[in-house]
Order: sequence, then structure tokens, then C-alpha cells
Amino acid sequence: MHNFLDLKIWIKAIEVSELIYKITNDFPSQEKFGIVNQMRRASVSISSNIAEGCGRNSDVELIRFLVIANGSTAELQSQIFLSEKLKFINKDVKKMVTDELEELKKMNFKFQQALRNRNNK
Repeated sequence: MHNFLDLKIWIKAIEVSELIYKITNDFPSQEKFGIVNQMRRASVSISSNIAEGCGRNSDVELIRFLVIANGSTAELQSQIFLSEKLKFINKDVKKMVTDELEELKKMNFKFQQALRNRNNK
């Protein structure tokens, strides 16, 4: 088992969620139960799946939850693109968030790779 509180990937995921909550505060009020809810849920899902995977009994199970977290990252990335198209965010905000999500995906891939390599020894 891993202590998720010490993982850089989990800390980064929390930072992304915080950023998404701040950004979506400025979205139109009619989107509160639409894209705002979806974006917030996807962002929270990333850190939650990392944490849940860390609480499991094996690296194989942790990897499975990291894969789910990666799916939520991609979902959030899609929602960011849509938010720009709908003019809820500008291209600078889109780029900032997209860069953060790309870094998170790279961290996730490297962590999965390290876990697989550790288990193959």
C-alpha cells in the first residue's frame, strides 16, 4: 500500500481540482448543474481514484485505479476544450489547464510504468 498523501501525482491532482473549482466559479449560473458539475466531478475523480488505488492491496489494483484516473483526466481535458468553444474560458486559461492536465497524464504514465517495472523484477 502507498500513502497517497505523500504522492506528487495525488498532490498535483488536488491542485488541478482546486484550479477547476476556481475557474468554474465564473461560468454562467445556468451551467451549475451542467458542465460545471461535470468538470468538478471529473477533477475530483482523478485524485479520488489515485487515493482509492493506494488503499488497495496490490500494485496491480493501484494501476487499475490509475488507469481510471487517467480516463477522468482525458474527460476533463475534453470539457476544457468545450468550455473554450462555448466562450466560458479564454484560450490562455485553456492552455494553462491543458498544460496541467498533460503534466498529470505524464506523471500517471510514469507512476504506472514504475509500478509495472517493480512487479516484473
